[in-house]
Amino acid sequence: MRVDIVTKEYPPEIYGGAGVHVTELVRALRERVEVQVRAFGAPRDEVDTTAYGVPSELSGANAAIQTLGTDLEIVGGVAGADVVHSHTWYANFAGHIAGLLHGIPHVVTAHSLEPMRPWKAEQLGGGYAVSSHIEKTAYEGAAAIVAVSEGMRQDILRSYPSLDPDKVRVIYNGIDVESWRPVTDEALLAAHGIDPSRPSVVFVGRITRQKGLPYFLRAAERLPEDVQIILCAGAPDTPQIMDEVRGLVEGLQATREGVVWIEEFLQRDQLCAILSQATTFVCPSVYEPLGIVNLEAMACGVAVVGTATGGIPEVVVDGVTGRLVPIEQVQDGTGTPLDPERFVADLAATLTEVVSDPDKARAYGAAGRTRAAEAFSWQAIADETLALYREVAAG
Repeated sequence: MRVDIVTKEYPPEIYGGAGVHVTELVRALRERVEVQVRAFGAPRDEVDTTAYGVPSELSGANAAIQTLGTDLEIVGGVAGADVVHSHTWYANFAGHIAGLLHGIPHVVTAHSLEPMRPWKAEQLGGGYAVSSHIEKTAYEGAAAIVAVSEGMRQDILRSYPSLDPDKVRVIYNGIDVESWRPVTDEALLAAHGIDPSRPSVVFVGRITRQKGLPYFLRAAERLPEDVQIILCAGAPDTPQIMDEVRGLVEGLQATREGVVWIEEFLQRDQLCAILSQATTFVCPSVYEPLGIVNLEAMACGVAVVGTATGGIPEVVVDGVTGRLVPIEQVQDGTGTPLDPERFVADLAATLTEVVSDPDKARAYGAAGRTRAAEAFSWQAIADETLALYREVAAG
């Protein structure tokens, strides 16, 4: 069997959880079956991996149209595959058209949903209508759709009610606990002004509405004075949210010590070192299909405080590997809290509870690493994915 995996993100061009997922899934699948990777971006030197750029004729086009141009470049290369598997809307068009053209099943993995991210219109303009149409068309035409959590499966079925529920399968994201592990690097911490002897809360993520960073920054104002706030945050979706975050960070820095903002990209071991010294990791997302960042923190032995939304409760076990913060949300796709002030207050109270009890936080972290290793193995995920390929290929 030959499987062609189509993805926008692939090493070294990774900026989010979908890219991490594809990288690890490909590595595990290649131990079992032939895999051809078809990725966006600059040429790669990896065997069985082909990269595709934007056609020169579209260099000045809307970003969504550039994406479709790259997708069409990919379609021809998929000839000869038994299954084509696309990740995110960026790749869905290539997978959908390749499936039709070559008469092969198309499998989609849903890492996020366009109807659940209406703020993307700020970034893409009219391209958001294009991305939404492409995603809907690809999902409705797919042989199978992989949801990375049960919460994501329910979101898919609500967003696209014409789908046959039997086509939507849950296969979790995974984590490599050999790569993501506790790391000590005192020099790195010192270089960033992080004091490992003080309690700290760490946030890791892109600056986008779904990650809920502004809510955390408002909650951070209420944390005990000795708690450090460490932000590994960059790649803003829009200038507007960057300005909002920058204003909130500067406000915090004016009123308390130990507010560290690292905007540059960190290598995995560097990020492990920053996570490993934390008292707790925070995931204040208002939309999170699963949240690989939570698994990364758990694998580093860190307690996690996360919003009780999306797939996060399927990863973080409340009172065992960390704490979940309740949230009631507007049902318009934005994930906006019905009562933002209450959510901020609850987040602040839960974080204060965890950072004020370092022994319990360490126990949460130890339980989290065990859970990450036992429940989210890439080997098991690859086996489930390959079984799905064989099922759809058999018709």
